[in-house]
Amino acid sequence: MDTIYGNYKGLKTNQIKQLKKLYHQRLPGDRLTTPEFAQSLAAVATAIDDSVCAYINRRGQVIRVGVGTPGQTQIPPLELPRYGAERLCGIRCITAKLNDSPPKESSLTAMLRQRLDALVVITLTGTGKFRKGGGATGYIKEAYLAHLLPQPDFKLDIKDYWTVSESMSLEAVTDEDFFDLVEGLEAEFEREYIAQQVEEGHDLVILVGLQTDRATEQESTSSLAELARLVDTAGGKVLQTITQKRSRSHPQTVVGGGKVQEIALRVQTLGATLVVFDRSLSPAQIRNLEMQFGVRVVDRTEVILDIFAQRAQSSAGKLQVELAQLEYMLPRLMGRGKAMSRLGGGIGTRGPGETKLETERRTIQKRITNLQKEVNRLQEHRSRLRQQRQKQEVPTIAIVGYTNAGKSTLINALTNAEVYAADQLFATLDPTTRRLPVPDPVTEELITILMTDTVGFIQELPPSLVDAFRATLEEVTEADALLHVVDLSHPAWENQIRSVMKILQEMPIAVGPILLAFNKLDRATSKTLAKAKDEYPLAVFISASKRLGLETLRQKLGELVRYAESPN
Repeated sequence: MDTIYGNYKGLKTNQIKQLKKLYHQRLPGDRLTTPEFAQSLAAVATAIDDSVCAYINRRGQVIRVGVGTPGQTQIPPLELPRYGAERLCGIRCITAKLNDSPPKESSLTAMLRQRLDALVVITLTGTGKFRKGGGATGYIKEAYLAHLLPQPDFKLDIKDYWTVSESMSLEAVTDEDFFDLVEGLEAEFEREYIAQQVEEGHDLVILVGLQTDRATEQESTSSLAELARLVDTAGGKVLQTITQKRSRSHPQTVVGGGKVQEIALRVQTLGATLVVFDRSLSPAQIRNLEMQFGVRVVDRTEVILDIFAQRAQSSAGKLQVELAQLEYMLPRLMGRGKAMSRLGGGIGTRGPGETKLETERRTIQKRITNLQKEVNRLQEHRSRLRQQRQKQEVPTIAIVGYTNAGKSTLINALTNAEVYAADQLFATLDPTTRRLPVPDPVTEELITILMTDTVGFIQELPPSLVDAFRATLEEVTEADALLHVVDLSHPAWENQIRSVMKILQEMPIAVGPILLAFNKLDRATSKTLAKAKDEYPLAVFISASKRLGLETLRQKLGELVRYAESPN
């Protein structure tokens, strides 16, 4: 391998050859550099009148040569070995530059982004062509040694993550025991990593939010708080939340270039394994961001799909989740690098063959077609069950609402059912139907209705989920009436009402009359309660967990059924 990176355009052929010769040198494993290698680097830098960087692995092999500063020649994150927050990357950078100043912050930031073992900066005196017969040692003035420091507090200034030595002689740098330096550093990093007590198997997450002109600060804050809960529900640990205000999203990277660099640094300093954006990302944006961060990047939709995949219990639920995931994945297969390029190249590979990408796309498309057929059969089965209920003339009420509003807790309290209920987002995926006696408002006799618990809604519900769960959501459109449960204790309860109503309005079939039930009354403030009563005078106020207001709710449900059955 003899590729030259960085600002090599305009160099002469013999200068390129000098750069390529650096690849053929090998350093002792226990030395940062040697006088001979430093002189070779200085000679080339002087000859081309520019800085030169050499990247060396722990076996002493030169694996990358670049023209320019460490910031201009750095290794892309996806090409770097990634060992976790307790290790360095196993590569050091030796750079020769044509002035005698200490390393700039941009070079040290590049060291941090790459998690380099060390950065050695050799400063040179004089510029111009390398004089024939003059030794490179005549140009070496001094050297600086920089390396990273473990820091548990991400609020510290970025400069606190590294240390830079005073100016040193070349001999002092070459006498440094490289193994001792790296082993000592990694022992410190490991102690700090263990002290954080990170659970194995959990993604360490950085959240990213973008506030555009279309959203208020309160809406953006609420959405990010919800995303943090989604990540927690999915089994991740949020390390930090990073936000930016822009008039609109950047087409390539969502956030601006400076913010991308900041996030990349936080990925390294915090040991993050995943970056989650609070919006939908295009396949190109995901690819661009992953190249910058060196870790996986997902959007809000993918987190929700992951939760659904974990929560699905019944075969019908698993079926619909798989369909949603595949429909989400299909357009995102493009641009996955060389792994998806043609299987071979040249003689023997042309003709009727196809690419890995085409093969995978075809396999997924075939699976989607089969799953859609199964969902259609599921729809037909549930439709027959509904028709049987309708023949028995049993009124049905579907419980709808934002996720974690307390729908399952309510149906358990009303019917003594054993529906799984937890303080989690999307605890219920599969619809559950239970009988409930309610008083007839006319005869005052008890009549039986069917209550169906449904999947919770959320703002920006992914279209693939809406489509995949159409068999489940039809329970909503086919019900005689709806009971809309709202978590009154949630700071964004008004936005949640709007999100649910928006989804209901987008249903292919108009839904029946709706009764609003404000839940978690015991946790709401008196100010919030007064506001809700003023804006929604026909609503009922309850606490499902404390069994408050349930008798009033039963009476209201009886009235709702009679209203739904009336001719007008």
